[in-house]
Amino acid sequence: MFNVVLIEPEIPNNTGNIGRTCVGLNSRLHLVGPLGFSIDDKQVRRSGLDYWQNLDLEYYKSRDDWQKSMPSGARIHLIETGSSRTIYDIEYRAGDYLVFGRETTGIPHEILEKFSDHVYSIPFPGGIRSFNLSNCVAMVMSEGYRQLQCGNRQMREIGLNSTDAQ
Repeated sequence: MFNVVLIEPEIPNNTGNIGRTCVGLNSRLHLVGPLGFSIDDKQVRRSGLDYWQNLDLEYYKSRDDWQKSMPSGARIHLIETGSSRTIYDIEYRAGDYLVFGRETTGIPHEILEKFSDHVYSIPFPGGIRSFNLSNCVAMVMSEGYRQLQCGNRQMREIGLNSTDAQ
């Protein structure tokens, strides 16, 4: 469904939770190193529970390796605080790349500059600076899934299936 990209994640429990969410929503997880932990860390596997072996996982040693692997024409959405556009402004499509940065510093500046027209934030009215990374991924994926399911339901109501619309 989606391609979830974590750039240099630092907290194994977050990555494990995100991996579990990816399995639940038939999405691929892309981990861009260096990681702040070992992928074999038992905290990662514990958070991913027994779903970790079902995870569609790609690993890149560096940001450069990940960017070189991006298919031509890939739809990319960077999720970062401070953008005036929100995740509710995105018209999600299956295969979209949803990109998240480190827990402590966010998405690196050079990536934000390179994809500056594709930066979105998660709105929150409360008095906090940001949400937990695994919660952010779940919120964004949930909105994308909701949009895709609503679109599929509307197509079925008018007698089309998802392959007719392509």
